[in-house]
Amino acid sequence: MRYISVLLVTLFLAACTTTTSGISIESSNQNVVIGNSSLASRVAVERAIVGDVNGLMKAGVPVTSQVSDDMKLQYRFYWYDAQGLEVDGSDAPWRQFVLHGKDTMTLQAVARSPKAKQYRIYIRQANY
Repeated sequence: MRYISVLLVTLFLAACTTTTSGISIESSNQNVVIGNSSLASRVAVERAIVGDVNGLMKAGVPVTSQVSDDMKLQYRFYWYDAQGLEVDGSDAPWRQFVLHGKDTMTLQAVARSPKAKQYRIYIRQANY
């Protein structure tokens, strides 16, 4: 019985995990958070370019392939106010892209709310 309880708890916790493991970059300090060391060794993330478009925050994050093979990836921006709380409009879908071998691509997005003062971008391997 104890074995079944442990198994059920493990399955429950596994079901609660998300599939967002990959690379995350925070705008406030430009720290790169690595959730997938394999992906992190194949992709380099450069310092973001931040701007303003009609009063809305715009971010561009250059990523460079460190390998010669093409990679199918996805990215998603999350937007936060000055206090670090997620703002409305952060529910954009994952965007798919192909990063060709040894190529650089800038991932860009514009916040949907003027309250957005910070962002976080997640990059993960695509399953398509």
